[in-house]
Amino acid sequence: MRSLLVIHNQARATERQAAAASKTLLPEYVLRSSGYTITKAHSEEQANKLIVEADACVLDVPVPLIKSWGTSLLKRKIVPLLWWCSDSTATLSVEACDDNVMVDGVLSPSMNPLEIHWMLHFGSKQCFERQQWSMERKELLSRIEERKWIDMAKGILCELKGIAESEAYDMLRKQAMNERKRIVDVATSIVKVYQLIQDQKGGAKR
Repeated sequence: MRSLLVIHNQARATERQAAAASKTLLPEYVLRSSGYTITKAHSEEQANKLIVEADACVLDVPVPLIKSWGTSLLKRKIVPLLWWCSDSTATLSVEACDDNVMVDGVLSPSMNPLEIHWMLHFGSKQCFERQQWSMERKELLSRIEERKWIDMAKGILCELKGIAESEAYDMLRKQAMNERKRIVDVATSIVKVYQLIQDQKGGAKR
């Protein structure tokens, strides 16, 4: 991991220029001095272009802005997100201390090159684990949704044909095999057709 994208809040650009005398505290200076290649962005448009070539992103912004920046960046590329905790960003983040902030690590001006190296290393590992968890969560939610459709279809078949749940499931499975479809697709079709018929009956009664 060598190429880092540093993001500064556009509203703080003037403030940062005024603080040029203390540039040794700026993330780009500290990280470049530690051997990393640095690119900078002040706007979402700039960041979305530059993130493609970056190995990680360092957010030099107050905590309340991390979520919006992270959401935007991760749509373009999955990279570790690290927060730059300086006197300025910490002061602007006091009221957000209890927020559930999704970052993979924290960097600060006081860190030496070895500490920065290890924080980036662990941040990369954290990013990978977070993505794995997100994928597993999506898969679990998808299975729950599929189970819901299958259970509804079984209930409909049990009601219409007067059969047990196990028999209803066998019917779904056999129909899926015959039509070369997934069971959940067959189940979804049955439920939607049944609901459509019920809606038509209800309309006719009115």
